[in-house]
Amino acid sequence: MLQVNNINVYYGKIHAVKDISFHVNEGEIVSLIGANGAGKSTTIHTISGLLHSKTGSISFLGEDITKAEAYKLVYKGLAHVPEGRRIFLNMTVMENLEMGAYSKGKVSSEDLDKIFQRFPRLKERRKQIAGTLSGGEQQMLAMGRALMSHPKLLMLDEPSMGLAPILVEQIFDIIQELNRTGTTILLVEQNAEMALKVADRAYVLESGSIVLSGAGKDLISSDSIRQAYLGG
Repeated sequence: MLQVNNINVYYGKIHAVKDISFHVNEGEIVSLIGANGAGKSTTIHTISGLLHSKTGSISFLGEDITKAEAYKLVYKGLAHVPEGRRIFLNMTVMENLEMGAYSKGKVSSEDLDKIFQRFPRLKERRKQIAGTLSGGEQQMLAMGRALMSHPKLLMLDEPSMGLAPILVEQIFDIIQELNRTGTTILLVEQNAEMALKVADRAYVLESGSIVLSGAGKDLISSDSIRQAYLGG
């Protein structure tokens, strides 16, 4: 579904992403893990058209999207839930969800019902200003807004950041349920243990490069991964 080939991304003279290549197959959960500053978010921003690589190529569903504008990728079936949620804070929950359906041209009551079944808290707060929601509720809203566009590939950037452990569990349960119902997921996470538990495959980034890859279950039992990311 997604093929990233030899991308190199710079911030001025800073070489943030170094010759990265990886792929995501339809139906998978693929995780990119690594410490803060490893290049995970830069990679996902490059895939979604917010940044551009100086080399290489990116293809989505067999189409070259290397130089595609970000908004056009939503129409192609790629949705990005950014780090920090980036919801529209001064709009209501319902208005945020309606914005998520913009690429579809209309808001389907069936789509809203599906979102509210998955996130009952959003239904309770549908008329509430989004900026007054808790951190966990804002993350659910950011995910719900992205799902309103019917993505074929959902990219999640640090969905557990800043959340209490019980909410982290809920978010990862939702990620797995979305995948079971047909959504392919690319997950960027600092919480390596949770990311590897749900991942079919994972790539480990350090200083802008992929240093390790494999099945999630294999990486989570790797001594080097346990020492570097899982505390022993």
